[in-house]
Amino acid sequence: MRINGNAIRPGNVVEHKGGLWRAVKIAHTQPGKGGAYLQVELRNLRDGSKLNERFRASENVERVRLDQKEHQFLFGDGDSYTFMDTETYEQVALNADQLGEQAAYLQDGMAVTIESYEGAVLGVSLPEHVILEVTDTEPVLKGQTAAASYKPALLENAIRSSVPPFIGVGDKIVVSTEDGAYVKRADN
Repeated sequence: MRINGNAIRPGNVVEHKGGLWRAVKIAHTQPGKGGAYLQVELRNLRDGSKLNERFRASENVERVRLDQKEHQFLFGDGDSYTFMDTETYEQVALNADQLGEQAAYLQDGMAVTIESYEGAVLGVSLPEHVILEVTDTEPVLKGQTAAASYKPALLENAIRSSVPPFIGVGDKIVVSTEDGAYVKRADN
């Protein structure tokens, strides 16, 4: 489906320069001279490389629709991760390169969406947030409440994050799977 260059939105997948690219960030720009354009940060779906491009309203790009299927994460074995199609019960094995940093957030039984194009798996979409336990951080100080300052913490998946001062070892927190940022304390 062809769309105008200024109709690209974050998350859209476009075919550009012979590859498939996902729009990560966009910025509308209206210079003093010349026409307006859309500055788009693109990430290649096959190799993860990034590209910044300008698209004018007069340009057309091919928007690609990816096949999306619900899967359930079963287990990880070394650099291989096995998922099960929730409809057909077929198993799909993906390697660590296909998952990238997202592999650290996988949990047994987690529902994920596997994206593919023409039969080739391009990526996995995880839930927006996961609950993880804090395994190491500085001790909680009495009287310290939520403040603008954060302290470093090590989570059960070996990812480092910054948490508020009132979070201690053993606390469960909600973490963003996109960047590993602390969201809130988990409801127990």
